[in-house]
Amino acid sequence: MSREVQITVDGRPMRVREGATLAAALLDAGITHFRSSVTGEPRAPICGMGVCFECRVTVDGLTHQRSCLIPCTDGMRVGTAAGVAPSDAESVHTIEDSVRAPAREGDVDAIECDVAVVGGGPAGIAAAPRAAERGSRVVVIDQGMRPGGQIWRHRHRSTLPRLARVWIERCERSGVRWMSRAAVIGGSPAADEGLLVAESEGSHVVRARSVVIATGARELFLPFPGWTLPGVMGAGGAQALLKGGMTVRGRRVVVAGSGPLLLPVAASLAHGGARVLLMAEQAPLARVASFGASLWSHPSKVAQAARYGGALLGMRARFGTWVTRADGNGRLEQVTLTDGRRAWSMPCDLLCCSYAFVPTLELPRLFGCGVARGRVVVDAMQRTTVSGVWCAGEPTGVAGELAALVEGEIAGLAVAAGESPARDRSLQRARDDWQRFADRIADTFRPRDEVRVLADAATFVCRCEDVRRDALDPAWSVRQAKLYTRITMGPCQGVVCGAACSSLFGWSAGTVRPPVVEALVGALAGAPAPHPD
Repeated sequence: MSREVQITVDGRPMRVREGATLAAALLDAGITHFRSSVTGEPRAPICGMGVCFECRVTVDGLTHQRSCLIPCTDGMRVGTAAGVAPSDAESVHTIEDSVRAPAREGDVDAIECDVAVVGGGPAGIAAAPRAAERGSRVVVIDQGMRPGGQIWRHRHRSTLPRLARVWIERCERSGVRWMSRAAVIGGSPAADEGLLVAESEGSHVVRARSVVIATGARELFLPFPGWTLPGVMGAGGAQALLKGGMTVRGRRVVVAGSGPLLLPVAASLAHGGARVLLMAEQAPLARVASFGASLWSHPSKVAQAARYGGALLGMRARFGTWVTRADGNGRLEQVTLTDGRRAWSMPCDLLCCSYAFVPTLELPRLFGCGVARGRVVVDAMQRTTVSGVWCAGEPTGVAGELAALVEGEIAGLAVAAGESPARDRSLQRARDDWQRFADRIADTFRPRDEVRVLADAATFVCRCEDVRRDALDPAWSVRQAKLYTRITMGPCQGVVCGAACSSLFGWSAGTVRPPVVEALVGALAGAPAPHPD
């Protein structure tokens, strides 16, 4: 059992579990108004993993902190939009504080290594020790609090599956340097320039001979009326918050959208004591059944599905069914669904709704890596089209942790030992098999046309800037939309609405510029000058 610590939220003392994420602790305390949108709407977490920026609060005087990425510690002082933010003079954080933050030589700490691995999920955890065991100096740069990424997110290592523990321990034994709660915000893959990395202690430049990008994927959210209400979150967001310590006992839950993640999320919620009223998959039953039949070549997936299915005995599940709207006064109270023939509503405390995953491509696109069919283009060695840059895991196609491990191994071996070890037949066969699996997932769970047109005129498409659907013209380019409405220009930098607009309107991704993710002014102030073209 985790011990409890005391934090203060809006001036009110509160006992919470040590190590739980702040977002999970606030939700457990019944707080759903984390921040106010630009038009004054209450907002709460949707992604649970630092992508959406909807969970921002003030922590110890530092504003705009993503509470889903912050562990609760004793004495922490928190201010939400619904309460009274801490007002002590010494707690006020200013831009000048940010500029002064780096206190190292040249305002930037330089780190030299042979291989920089960006991302600490299964692909990164496999690539790093494979390279280190061949004598390379390896640095892993990861936004998470602990190794594992989103799929192996945890508070206590004992709760991890055995495979995850084996790889994390192997990574530790290999002597890999781990930079947690850190993100690459800019720079160049060229070793003489390096990657600009921001973390809680300042900024760094990591200069590496080679870079392995293993940035994973994120959920695809498609807007519908009411999707911005507190209590509506992604399926993966719910899973991340559960792993972060959120309790759901007794809550009425609907899990909806599309993708293989719906089943394990519904099972986890049910295991946590939630009343899972319905699991609604928008893909037709025949298509999902065909996908299930194809799993015979992946026994681990069959066993996994059977295990999750056992946890859902007695729960209603419907295929060819999707959410059309969510309603409530300041928070979710009711959800409406349809099967295309009839519509019905049900009371609901928590709606977990998303449409599978899209690869995280900002960093490879910043580096100039080739992208096709929404994935990073790689060869059999996981090399990208940019010299010195490899890519592994879900940026090359979403297929799960086993696929990511295989690709990570190949990339780590290729970076440190050359092509011969990386061309191991068993690894290459597995890689090719998992890539075909990724294609089947994408085809099976592609969103139907009906869910792409659910947003009515008043529905916000961009959550950061509160841009409504009626302000957008599908005939525009994404650049025009930015100029006319500020869509994709909020704190999430289009991570949420950009993918939605691509799905809704067919818009191509906009230009990627540093900072790739949010960064303190101090980190940018210490950035090296751009290399001249």
